[in-house]
Amino acid sequence: MLVGFDTSDDAGIYKLSDELAIIMTADFITPPTDDPYLFGQIAAANAISDVYAMGGRPIAALNLVSFPSKKLPPEHLNQIIAGALSKITEAGAVLAGGHSVEDDEPKFGLSVTGVVHPEKYWPNAGARPGDEIVLTKAVGSGVIFNANLKGWVSGAAYKACLDSVTALNRRAAEVLGDFDVHAATDITGFGLAGHGLEMARGSGVRIALDHRQVPVMAEVAVMYERGVTTGVNKHNRRVAGEHITFERALPPHEEEIYFDPQTSGGLFAAVAEGQGEAAVKALHEAGIAAAALVGRASADEGGGCLVVR
Repeated sequence: MLVGFDTSDDAGIYKLSDELAIIMTADFITPPTDDPYLFGQIAAANAISDVYAMGGRPIAALNLVSFPSKKLPPEHLNQIIAGALSKITEAGAVLAGGHSVEDDEPKFGLSVTGVVHPEKYWPNAGARPGDEIVLTKAVGSGVIFNANLKGWVSGAAYKACLDSVTALNRRAAEVLGDFDVHAATDITGFGLAGHGLEMARGSGVRIALDHRQVPVMAEVAVMYERGVTTGVNKHNRRVAGEHITFERALPPHEEEIYFDPQTSGGLFAAVAEGQGEAAVKALHEAGIAAAALVGRASADEGGGCLVVR
């Protein structure tokens, strides 16, 4: 076992030979949208992302389905599966089956198997002092989805959010594969603060984020200022606790952005010192417009912390 659960990594990695290791992960979510096809796409992109976050390539997936068959028509389930299959196929993987159970509300996700060279995977605990931190997607999807339920989000902002969460991290991982990646994760339910802190603590480094460079979805700050939040923000802030410091004085609604739970968020990668700008340039040229150089790692005698400047 090359990677287990001890570092809170995105997936497990098991070595089969000197040239091949398998990546194992599973994830499922409740619907962030009423559109069953989009729900399937988002859930699949979210689950497959864990393989990309480890520097690997997905090869096969199994459906994980909870469905209220007495409340929703079978066409909804068909559309969820179809949406997921579109992303599995886009990833170059195959759907090998799955399992379903009756439940009071729909839940959907995937168990995904990927492959990686046993000496070339990306752990979340390998960041080194001097590394530069790259983020490939804007944050804020959690509050956008909740604000949309109130009818407060513009059509353009909501569409941009959907475009982001349905986008695979495949191309971003391929581009970053041309650079010296020491550590990586994807930003999901624990938010930018939680996942950034996991990397910092796992690596024993201090990660300083530049607030001015963090890409944020349109209307996110406005929604937090209006009082919209998610059911997870308080938990994420509590978990980050004493290990995150806001050195830059931010209004409370802007601090909340760091605790916003993401669904199918971007890759958060620590690349070797001096490679950050080139990596972001390459990502932009590949069409990943939101990619940004958001921070830097440095030595930390306290075992790892996260700072927002």
